Amino acid sequence: MIENPAQSALGYRVLVLNKHYLALRVVGVRRAFSLLLRDQAEVISWEKGVYSNYDFQSWRELSELRRTFEAHEHDWISTVNFDLAVPRIIRLLFYDRLPRRPVKFNRRNIFARDRSRCQYCGKKFPTSELSLDHVIPRSMGGESNWENIVCSCARCNVKKGGRTPKQAHMTLITKPARPKRNPVIHVHLSHDRYRSWKQFLENAYWSVELT
Repeated sequence: MIENPAQSALGYRVLVLNKHYLALRVVGVRRAFSLLLRDQAEVISWEKGVYSNYDFQSWRELSELRRTFEAHEHDWISTVNFDLAVPRIIRLLFYDRLPRRPVKFNRRNIFARDRSRCQYCGKKFPTSELSLDHVIPRSMGGESNWENIVCSCARCNVKKGGRTPKQAHMTLITKPARPKRNPVIHVHLSHDRYRSWKQFLENAYWSVELT
């Protein structure tokens, strides 16, 4: 049982593949290690452009070597008796299905789709400083859906008011649309620690669900 984990490492994400190496979802580190400990999954490790497979025991042994020779290249979970490198990818050993789910319409995914940029002025803001704007105002029959909601900064939101962009003499940077797959994945791929996900996602036509 893993004890005294490093809080920062537990906040990272792990890509889950089915037995045929197709991307299924993204999970937290706790869930990933739970699957590994129960022998329901194995680690897929990307080393110098080559992918290797490890069960929990062999991953533990490899972690000991990496802790000694390349500790700075990995994130770590500390247990009572040993340290474990946080895997980036795991593969389910007995699951061969590939569920297809529509991308959830929620605030987090809208911010990710628009990359936290105001869709009127183009400037990037912290999510706390952004609001969600109805392109066609609700007072004019505008709906709350992917095609009618965009990120907007406070200044542009006030300027637009209860009007359409055309009425407010404003232009959308990008026409809003439903993402083909979860936009949060693209956010993760911008971080170096998740570069090993790329091969499994770049040609994907499925939706990868965050859980």
